[in-house]
Amino acid sequence: MKAIVQQAYGPPDVLQLAEVPMPEPKDDEVRIKMVATTVTSADVRLRAFDVPGMFWLPARLVMGISKPRKAILGVEFAGTVDAIGKDVTRFKVGDAVFGQHVYGCYAQYKCVPETGAIALKPETIDFAQAAGVAFGGLTALHFLRKAGIAAGQDILIYGASGAVGTAAVQLARHFGARVTAVASAANGDLLRSLGADVVIDYAATDCTQGSARYDIVMDTVGKLSFARARAVMKPVSRYVPLVMQPADIAHMLRSALVGGQKVVAGTSGDNQTDLETLAALIASGHYRPVIDRQYRLEDIQAAHAYVDTGRKKGAVVVLI
Repeated sequence: MKAIVQQAYGPPDVLQLAEVPMPEPKDDEVRIKMVATTVTSADVRLRAFDVPGMFWLPARLVMGISKPRKAILGVEFAGTVDAIGKDVTRFKVGDAVFGQHVYGCYAQYKCVPETGAIALKPETIDFAQAAGVAFGGLTALHFLRKAGIAAGQDILIYGASGAVGTAAVQLARHFGARVTAVASAANGDLLRSLGADVVIDYAATDCTQGSARYDIVMDTVGKLSFARARAVMKPVSRYVPLVMQPADIAHMLRSALVGGQKVVAGTSGDNQTDLETLAALIASGHYRPVIDRQYRLEDIQAAHAYVDTGRKKGAVVVLI
């Protein structure tokens, strides 16, 4: 089968189209004939080995010292089940599915455990849209719940136009919160259509200098430090950095002891129940994936180069 492989860390041109063996499903796995995947912020960081300095050595030990241990990137998937293991009961051949499973999605076929973050694709969206749901949606849902999102709260979402940001805006509004979205002025109409009550143009206004105060401040892009965010946080509130910096660990440990303004961080992982929640919200019209651009698999370098600019809106889809 065809796949995009990576034999070194670096810029987009380390990604090359190649022939690799077809995967065979284990007893508890389904094999998916891929229709679409995406280029996420996680993919570009893994490709370039873009990690904070204090995590450099442990990350190299896990990911590969001189080159990646796993050569095929890709986090999100959408396609049809074409084979199942003997113990699989939730899915059958021909099912249209979508979800998230780290590594291996830049390929024509992908095997996923049936207990993983995989669900039936809602009929109201196509495969390209379905491919752009899981990464942003699962991350946003996990951290909003971890931060204690509730009706009537005020939330500031910094970097609101990306995959996680557009998901967080919709989910926070679904939970009944009042949403202030921080992004470029060009994305204002999009964010209002997703449910943002207020949109702040980060290039024109410093969101930490206003009079508004928030129960939750979520930074999806690593540009708003806890030190700055505290100026607009309520006395009892949560700061959620999705791109963790070394300082966030110290703030998280300290805030856990003193209470008040706390730092909520960590990893979200793959969650089947949360994915099915997203599928239900999509089917009922309460959530929609935002797709920026679509590329062919053979144009993966161009897709990565675009995501590297940091200007994407929602998801960048790769059609397989």
